[in-house]
This record gives sequence, structure tokens and C-alpha cells, in this order.
Amino acid sequence: MSRDDAVTGHSSDAGGHRLRVLDQTTLVQYERCGAWVVGARGAYDMQSITPLADALHAAAAEHPKVVLDASGITFADSSLLNLLILTHQAVDFRVAAPTQQLSRLLQLTGVDTVLKVRATVEEATAC
Repeated sequence: MSRDDAVTGHSSDAGGHRLRVLDQTTLVQYERCGAWVVGARGAYDMQSITPLADALHAAAAEHPKVVLDASGITFADSSLLNLLILTHQAVDFRVAAPTQQLSRLLQLTGVDTVLKVRATVEEATAC
């Protein structure tokens, strides 16, 4: 990682993935089978949702299909639920590999009946 990347919090790996490391969260973004995948890692609440919201908003503006790889989300509250619903309204959106905690939150609130939830990123991006 270059000094500029370290200061801005952005980096790219050899595969062209965009990586953004924040205080307690990490975002990885890449294209797969025509879909833009945003991989989220960490806890998302009112204090930490902004970078993920920015990434999903930008992805929805530029790509016809957006997938959230939720396999690394360790905590989520209504801030994330709201973001998922807003993204669903803006673009063909799928949530892939939600953790047990996130799956339970989606089920309890009924949001799992609105969103396209898939077991894996591969299923969500099916070519």
C-alpha cells in the first residue's frame, strides 16, 4: 500500500479489487459476472453506516445489479436495514451470505421477504 493509499484509506490489490479499511469496518468492491459486489466486514450502526451507504449508493448509480456480500457483517441494526431497503428500491439488489445475526434481523423484521437474499455471492451474481 502506498503512503497516499494509507492516508486516504483506499487500496487496490492485483485483482483490481478496491479495498477501504475504516475504524472497525472494511469494504471490498469488485465486479463479478456483470454485478458490482460490495463486501462488508464489521459492525454497522448509525455511527459506522456512512461508508457502506456511500459505496452502495455509488454502485447503484453506476451498475444495473449490486450485490452486498454480508458474510463478514458482525453486527447490524435498523441503520443497515434502512440502507438495504433503500438500495433495493434503487437497483437490482441482492444480499449474499448474511451472517446468522443479520439473517435473524432480516427474518424478525420481515425484510427477508422483500429483499433477494442468496446463500452465496456466486448465487447472487449468477452469470
